[in-house]
Amino acid sequence: MSLNYIIFRNLRKNLKNYYLYVFALIFSVALYFSFVTLQYDPSMDEVAESTKGAAAIGASSVLLIVIVGIFLLYANTIFIKRRSKEIGLFQLIGLTKGKIFGILSAENCILYFGSMVIGVLIGFLGSKLILMILFKIIGIDAITKLYFSPMALVQTLIVFAAMYLLIMLMNYIFIRAQSILSLFRVTSTTEQQVQKMSAGQVVIGILGIALIVFGYILSARMFSGEVMDMQQLMYTMILILFSVILGTYMFYKGSVSFLFNLIRKSKNGYLSINEVLSVSSIMFRMKSNALLLTIITTVSALAIGMLSLSYISYYSAEAQAKESMPEDFSFAQAEVKDRFVAELQAKQIPYEEKHRQPIYIEIDAKEVMDDSLTEELLFSSVVTDSMVDNIDLKPGEVVFMGYGGAIQQLISIQEKGPIVLHGLKQTIDQKLIGTTKQGVLPVYYTLGTPVAVVDESVYRQLLKDLDPKLQEKMESDYYGVRILNPDQAEEAYGIFKAQKLTIPNFSQMELKNNQITNMGLIMFIVGFLGLTFLITSGCILYFKQMNESEEERPNYTILRKLGFTQGNLLRGIQFKQLFNFGIPLVVGLSHSYFAVKSGWFFFGTELVTPTVMVMIVYTLLYSIFGLLSVWYYKRVIKESL
Repeated sequence: MSLNYIIFRNLRKNLKNYYLYVFALIFSVALYFSFVTLQYDPSMDEVAESTKGAAAIGASSVLLIVIVGIFLLYANTIFIKRRSKEIGLFQLIGLTKGKIFGILSAENCILYFGSMVIGVLIGFLGSKLILMILFKIIGIDAITKLYFSPMALVQTLIVFAAMYLLIMLMNYIFIRAQSILSLFRVTSTTEQQVQKMSAGQVVIGILGIALIVFGYILSARMFSGEVMDMQQLMYTMILILFSVILGTYMFYKGSVSFLFNLIRKSKNGYLSINEVLSVSSIMFRMKSNALLLTIITTVSALAIGMLSLSYISYYSAEAQAKESMPEDFSFAQAEVKDRFVAELQAKQIPYEEKHRQPIYIEIDAKEVMDDSLTEELLFSSVVTDSMVDNIDLKPGEVVFMGYGGAIQQLISIQEKGPIVLHGLKQTIDQKLIGTTKQGVLPVYYTLGTPVAVVDESVYRQLLKDLDPKLQEKMESDYYGVRILNPDQAEEAYGIFKAQKLTIPNFSQMELKNNQITNMGLIMFIVGFLGLTFLITSGCILYFKQMNESEEERPNYTILRKLGFTQGNLLRGIQFKQLFNFGIPLVVGLSHSYFAVKSGWFFFGTELVTPTVMVMIVYTLLYSIFGLLSVWYYKRVIKESL
C-alpha cells in the first residue's frame, strides 16, 4: 500500500465529515476575493468620490481575514483531535511522525487549495453581483462589468497560503508533542464528568444572571436624561461591557447547569428519554464550552447590533432628513436663495417660500426639565408663531418644536409648566403648553435643542433685549423653499447641485442621499462580515456536535438495544439542538437588543422594524446549522445498531 493510496483513501473517507468545512472555506475565499476585487475595480471610482469606499472595504477585508483565520485554526484543531487514533495507528504500523505529517499535509493541501480554486472562481463570478448589491444599497446608478484583478488574486493567494502554513505548523506541533498512548486517549476524555452541583457553581450561576441584568439596567439608564460627561460615559460603557461579557461567561459556566439542575430536581430525578438526551447532556457539556460560547455570543451580539444600527439609520434616512430640515431647501442669505428660485421659475417648478428670523436666548426650564439638568440654562432659538403654520399663541404661551429623536431621549421635558426666558437684562415669565416633534428650523440653526415658539409681542420684547454674544454665534435668517410638486423634487435638487452651494445652504434630499450612501456602505460591509461570522461560528458549533455525537454513539447503541426507536432518540436530539444552538442565539439577540435600545435614537427614527428584520434573518440563517446537526445525529443513530 503506497502513501499516495493512503492519502487519497483517507481524503475520500473523511470528505463526508469535511463538507461543511470545505463549504465555509470556499465561501470565505470567494468573499475575500470579491472584497479585494472591489478595491481594484474601476467601477468603484464613483463610490470613492462620495465615500471612503475603498478604505472601508480594505479595512473590512482585514477583519474578514481575522474571522476566517480563527475559524480555520479552530476547525483544524477539532479535526486533528478527531483523527488522533488514526495517527496513533499509523505510528503502530511503523510510519514515522515525519511521514504521518507528510500524509496530513498532502491531504490538507489537496482539500485546502482545491477549495481555494473553487472559491476564487466563485468570487470572480460573484464580484459583479456583490458590486451590484452595493450600488443598489447606496443608490448609485452605474454600469457594472465582470472584472478580474490579478492583484486581487495574488493578495488572496498570499493570505490563504499563509493561513495554510500556520495550520501545518499547528499539525506538526501536535504530532510531535503526542505519544502513541496519548493519541488514543485524546477523544476518549469526556468534557465534564457528571457530578453534583457544588455551592460554588450555584453562586456562579446566580452571579452570572445578576451581572447580565445589571449590565442591561445600566445600558437602559445611560441616556435616560442623566447628565454625564465624556469620561463618565466611557467608564459606564466599559462597566457595561465588562459586566455583560463576564456575566455571559458565568452564565455558560454555571447558570445553565444551575437552571437545568432545578428542572431535574423538580422531577425528582425521573427524566424522560427526551430529557436525558437533551437537558442532562447540556448540563454536563456547556460548562466546558463556556469560553467558546461566550466569544460566539459576544461577537454575534456585536454583529447583530451594528447591523441593526446601520439599518436603522439607512431605514430612517428620509424621515430623519425631514425632521432635521422642515423645507426641501434651506438658505441663510437672501441673494443665494433668490438665484435658486430664479432657476426654479425658469424651469417652471412651483415652490413656496418661508422666511424665519430666529433669535437666540437662554431659557430657565428647571420646572419642566429633569432635576439633574436644573443647574444650567437651556440655549434655544426663538421664533414667533406668525413664522410657523397652524400655530396661534397667546401672550405668555410657549411651544417647543423639534423636540424628538435624540433630543427627546437626552433632554427630559414635561408637556406643561412654567419657564423663564432670559434676555440680556430682563426675564420674561412664560408657560409651556406643549411640545411637538415637527421641526421648524434646520439643526444648523438650533444646535440640537428645541425651538421655542412664542407670541409676536413676546418676540418683539426679546428682540429689544438680546445678548449680542449669543447672536454672533448663529445665523440670523432662515429662508426655506418647499417644492409643491413632489415629481419635480429631483429636478430642483439638480439645480441646487449645479449651483455648487455649500454650508450654510442645505438640501433635504442631499441629507437623505448622504445618509443612505454612508450608512448603506457600512450596512453592506457589516452585513457580509456578519454573514461570514455566522457561517464560521455555526460551523464550529456543528463540528462540536459532530464530536459529541461520535462520543455518544455507544449510548445510542445501548438505548436501541433496550427497545428505543430512532424516532424516540431523534426527538431527544431535536430538543438538545434546540438548546445547544438556541441558548447562544437567544442570549446574543438579547445582548444586541439592549445594546441597540440604549442608543438607537442617535441613528434614526425607527427602532422596531429594522431591528426585528435583522434578527429574523440572522435567526433563520443560524437555524440552518441546528438542522444540519440534527441530520448528522440522525445518521449516527441510524448507524448505531
